[in-house]
Amino acid sequence: MTRALFAGFALSAVAFAAPAPTFYKDVLPVLENNCQGCHRPGEPGPMSFMSYDSTRPWAKAIKEVVASKKMPPWFADPAHGKFSNDRSLSAADVATLVSWVDGGAKAGDPKDAPKPMAFTDGWAIAQPDKIIEIPTAISIPTSGVMDYQYVIVHTGFTEDKYVQFAEARPTDREHCHHILSFIREPGNPWFKDEPIGVAFIPSKNGKEGGGGFGDNLAGYAPGVIPETLKPGQAKLVKAGSDIVFQLHYTTDGKPGSDKSRVGMVFSKTKPTERVFSLAATNPKFAIPAGDANYRVDAKFTFQDSAELVLLLPHMHLRGKDFEFRLIYPDGTKETLLTVPHYSFAWQLSYYLAEPKKVPAGTVMECTAHFDNSANNPNNPDPSKEVKFGEQSWDEMMFGFFDVAIPFDKNPMDIMRPKTAKKDTGAIE
Repeated sequence: MTRALFAGFALSAVAFAAPAPTFYKDVLPVLENNCQGCHRPGEPGPMSFMSYDSTRPWAKAIKEVVASKKMPPWFADPAHGKFSNDRSLSAADVATLVSWVDGGAKAGDPKDAPKPMAFTDGWAIAQPDKIIEIPTAISIPTSGVMDYQYVIVHTGFTEDKYVQFAEARPTDREHCHHILSFIREPGNPWFKDEPIGVAFIPSKNGKEGGGGFGDNLAGYAPGVIPETLKPGQAKLVKAGSDIVFQLHYTTDGKPGSDKSRVGMVFSKTKPTERVFSLAATNPKFAIPAGDANYRVDAKFTFQDSAELVLLLPHMHLRGKDFEFRLIYPDGTKETLLTVPHYSFAWQLSYYLAEPKKVPAGTVMECTAHFDNSANNPNNPDPSKEVKFGEQSWDEMMFGFFDVAIPFDKNPMDIMRPKTAKKDTGAIE
């Protein structure tokens, strides 16, 4: 090959090389689909990716976190399960962002920008049909340990409501560790003697206010995805129900004030399936000081058939990994989800891409490992034995999961053997 011919090929290659990605044409679509849900004003992302001017200063940081797969946060091992809310970026999207940064993070032509995403200010879901807020703000001191605060709020519902989307939100994210909102149906004795609309701390008698509990409506913690159900599915909030807020705050040297709330979007038609939350849990463990790989197992047996729709592992600062498995009545085992690197900073839910039919007699098995060693940078104190407890320096082991059943079925059938006496259908 002559030098002239080689030079011609080289010039042709340069002429036909793909142009460097630009923000408006190539990068903004990736940010809209994967990042702006959190990275916009009023949401947990610490910087906004809504415009070129607000994104450009973070170009090098964006390259680093997407190349290392730290962002968007997604911890499921791809070898097990498919999930409809998979946040992981495709290889093509990562390449686009990296090439954009390497090419100078150029803006490009604003006319190439896609249509802006439609977000509802103050909510990740659509504008709620109903917002229930605690009546009086809770004050957070500058220091010390705050026990869980509970607040009961009447819904005022005079008819049954079918909730397709639900979201819990604090007004003080800096101090709010988590929110849980439970549905207390009429007749449920849970906290029956406690005041309405006033924060209280439950007694330590272990009875949690007279038994009960209720189905989880919505929760908040870093990374939690709002409850988002498919058409035809809903959570049931019966007429006359109350919402019980469980609120956990941490102090950090600055005072705070929070008025947590939960928003609901109702199904436009009566759904055919009722969704509710269950868990495989084990509170009876003691993690030895210095143990880097302590195992805890939990099981739940399905007493009736159901469809599995969501998985949510929960541990605290020593959480290392978590796995969900099903053991079917014929002995067959199936791994549903493996989280090899659990992060307490991101409490992610995993929605199954296709609901999984679970026959009666199936066992949900969960296995967690905890790192109580000095090698765990998040470990508050590797010299101490750790047991189950509410505070972050304690530990928990919950394998939460949501199931769907026909609306005419009793949810208690999933939890109680068929020989047990049935009740009114309230989730206890």
